[in-house]
Amino acid sequence: MVRASLGVMFIFGSILFGQMGVHAAVTRIEIKTREPYLEGRVFDGVGSYERLRGKAYFAVDPKHAANQTVIDLELAPRNGAGLVEFSTDVELVAPKDLSKANGAILYDVNNRGNKLALGMFNTGADEFLMRKGYIVLWSGWIAETQPGGGRLRLTAPVATENGKPIIGPVRAEFVIEAAAERHTLAMWANQGCYEPTERGERDAVLTWRSREKDARVVIPRKQWRFEKRWVEDNGERGQLPVIDLIVAGGLQPGYIYEVLYEAQGPIVQGLGLAGIRDLLSFVKHETSEMNPLVVTDTNKPAVKLAYGFGVSQSGRCLRQFLYDGFNADESGRQVFDGVIPHVAGGGLGFFNHRFASPTRHNGQHDNHLFPADQFPFTYGDETDPFTGREDGILHRDRTRGTVPKVMHTQSSSEYWHRAGSLVHTDPRGERDAKLPPEVRVYCFGGTQHGAGSGSAATAPGNGQLITNPADYRPLLRSLLTALDEWVRTGQEPPPSAHPRIADGTLVGWRESESGWKGMPGVRYPEVIQQPEHLDRGPEFYRFRRSTIEPPISRGHYVVNVPKCGVDNNDLGTLLLPAIAVPVATYTSWNTRNRSVGAEGEMLGLQGGYIPFAKTKVEREQRGDPRPALLERYRDFDDFRAQYRTAVDRGIAKRTLLAEDVAELMKLADRWRPLFD
Repeated sequence: MVRASLGVMFIFGSILFGQMGVHAAVTRIEIKTREPYLEGRVFDGVGSYERLRGKAYFAVDPKHAANQTVIDLELAPRNGAGLVEFSTDVELVAPKDLSKANGAILYDVNNRGNKLALGMFNTGADEFLMRKGYIVLWSGWIAETQPGGGRLRLTAPVATENGKPIIGPVRAEFVIEAAAERHTLAMWANQGCYEPTERGERDAVLTWRSREKDARVVIPRKQWRFEKRWVEDNGERGQLPVIDLIVAGGLQPGYIYEVLYEAQGPIVQGLGLAGIRDLLSFVKHETSEMNPLVVTDTNKPAVKLAYGFGVSQSGRCLRQFLYDGFNADESGRQVFDGVIPHVAGGGLGFFNHRFASPTRHNGQHDNHLFPADQFPFTYGDETDPFTGREDGILHRDRTRGTVPKVMHTQSSSEYWHRAGSLVHTDPRGERDAKLPPEVRVYCFGGTQHGAGSGSAATAPGNGQLITNPADYRPLLRSLLTALDEWVRTGQEPPPSAHPRIADGTLVGWRESESGWKGMPGVRYPEVIQQPEHLDRGPEFYRFRRSTIEPPISRGHYVVNVPKCGVDNNDLGTLLLPAIAVPVATYTSWNTRNRSVGAEGEMLGLQGGYIPFAKTKVEREQRGDPRPALLERYRDFDDFRAQYRTAVDRGIAKRTLLAEDVAELMKLADRWRPLFD
């Protein structure tokens, strides 16, 4: 029989199921297409790569202890063997000669079906992951994701009770930034929605409000309607439909539109997390030809170590994955050896619930009341002041001995938009939390949620400020390198770098507490994303099903922010050279301007950029308290020399890579016109 290699298509039926023993959760993998990666480009020491796409099929035992945290799994249909079946799209990029791989797989948790890791790591340093010999793997984990656009999807069963559809309350909301006739209830156009029952469609309630705490204004039922449509692509149809809301007179920017309705057919969405677990366990341990990552000459898997990387929603997925106990497979073996939840802030997600909607997040102005930023926030155990419950993200892994190395990385915008301080403080924001020895937290000061291009725009977009241009991706490449060394050799990574209450660099968010120095024409925020303790009904904590919608607030947790320094840039954080040697203030926040409605509310996940004046005279004319460029630096050459010193300092601290110096210095050279 031909042994597995990337040059062979694998289609294995369930006849092999019984031969797999402890790997029974994966019943087969079908690789449907393969193609050279980057037209067969050869990487020194590794060779060329191939890209494979297909599907993985699973069958899990709902009675197995490892599967008890999958919500509603016991209500899913079963096959003749009493197992629950599901499938996911799979894609991987790996060396054609698997013996040249570095032994580590980077599992990129896709974001709403979209792959992000290549864009995060393969920049500047030029195909970083391939040059280092990583195998990169993706799989679908969200059932509401629509087909098309190369998105990866989960296909999971629907839960029923006594053969009848399960019904329950569902709440949807969205905010738009330009007037429109219609908008999807899912907020994101490429995601689906649960279908209303006949009663749900008839009795649904639509409201609008200008701000989160405003009273809801009901829009009469005769003035609006649902319109359901199914998305198909290459013969595949979405598991859930797209449901548009159409309102007479149209929808207005900035308003929070909220719909409450009775829905039916909850998908067992938690199987998406089980699928990540079982697929990774399979490629790490399965030695038969069923594993497409078995090395031909040795008959052993090319994967020895697994690292998880997730951006935003996907980073929250990694946190939920750990919290729900999925880092141990059905045989009790550790799945991820290391994880990088990136820009996840303090959140978990609406990922493993009845009527789950993984698309949802939490923000100050939009999606504020969905189950995302909720206790526990920290990796070590803390006590919830509202319930007295003691818990932490790593609580289950600690008891089982399956704790991975964790690098929690976040922009400083997470402190304003995603409750980032609660990752490393107690829930009341009164003291610094103790980080477990396996955890590092890195705050990238002066950056926003999404990496910028490095070059600033010339005018604001939807915010009061120009969008923050800081590009933190060089930090990610270096930290992945440090994580790999930490796992392989035990070499300690750079120490955590985040603001702390104890040294005064983590402070209250209001202007009077923040150290912010007021500037003409800049309005400091009067709001922040602050998670609330929400009453969703008596069944939520045990069964993760809501019976109260919208939920009732019982109080809020307390968030803090990095203190501002002399030029209003963040203190106590890990700084890029562009912010350590600044030409501007890089704010962690931005607020909505009048053109998109809800003026003054948080502009979701955005930071800002406020250039320094060139000269002291110009600064004084503006009334700007920040030292001007030529008060800080003699000339451009002086600026460039200080910038290079900051680059070298980062290399010495292992937060930057020497191979990135040329790209980092190109960024410095872009600022030359400011000094002319």
